[in-house]
Amino acid sequence: MASSEFIYELQVCRWAELAWPPDDSTSSSYLVARQLGTARRRWDTVVVEVDPQALAFRHQFGDRELDSDLLHIVRHAPAEWTWYREALPDPGYPWRYVREAIHRAAARGVVSKRKNRNRIQIKRIATYPDWVTRVIAIENKPDLDASAARQLADQLEYDVTTGLADEVWLATQQTGQQVEPALLESLPVEAGILITDFDGGVEADAASVEWYPNRLSASMDDESRLTRRLELAERAYGRGWRSYYETMRPDCRFFELRPNGRGLLPWCAAKQCHQSSAVCSGACDAFEPEPPAWRIRGWPIEGGPGKAIKRLLDVRARQARNSTVAFDQP
Repeated sequence: MASSEFIYELQVCRWAELAWPPDDSTSSSYLVARQLGTARRRWDTVVVEVDPQALAFRHQFGDRELDSDLLHIVRHAPAEWTWYREALPDPGYPWRYVREAIHRAAARGVVSKRKNRNRIQIKRIATYPDWVTRVIAIENKPDLDASAARQLADQLEYDVTTGLADEVWLATQQTGQQVEPALLESLPVEAGILITDFDGGVEADAASVEWYPNRLSASMDDESRLTRRLELAERAYGRGWRSYYETMRPDCRFFELRPNGRGLLPWCAAKQCHQSSAVCSGACDAFEPEPPAWRIRGWPIEGGPGKAIKRLLDVRARQARNSTVAFDQP
């Protein structure tokens, strides 16, 4: 059983990377991310199903995410040089912020910019593709007691009502009971239920469908929904789910990555446990920086084990983004 909801979250993300979709009904290309959402709702795991050819065109805009301001420019940049205020729709906020975003976009090479008679003109480098086909939201709750179920019911009901995601799922740990408790809770019938068993590590068959979800209908207008989904998908594209090292301390001498089936999980050798990102920080009483000797004896000039862990997770993230399907390495 997962030692924390954070570790369970990483296991669900890795399982999704290996085994989506869970019913094996059709093959698909997809990205997996974690802790994404809107100002009102954040999901534990997000699966973005994509058009692989369109995603290949998306790669022309780089590996980093495009935030809402950059998306506004990139999606509407014209094929020929045009004054930006004639090329772009009214953003609904002051144009000076648009000019700032244009400078950022040009610096990143995702749009072309020039001045003509003191007017800023822009031109697209390529047509921004329609690469997102479906957005799947998964709420993770390994221990689904009655109190947690009541809270989840409200959250899932909100997801069903807004329809920002095409499907909503609950992932919970297997209990071994004849009828899984999740089926007896007052959860929205539109939400699917995944039962997981990670006791033997993360494998493609470590989860099964206990209840199938309904495809949700959108309650917002098409353009608004498209924009918000693209913003969500862009964050998934840029961040993935392995970026947890940014809030942890892999430069600690006790930080490790340990195999967990076909996954890798952070491990604290000092406390002998899978730590969470909340406790693995500079404030941890067991934190010790890597000895300087680790960075010069047998390790590359770029740094010691902590740097190597970051590079490994970055490589895995790039592989997932560029292949858009599950891959064998942990």
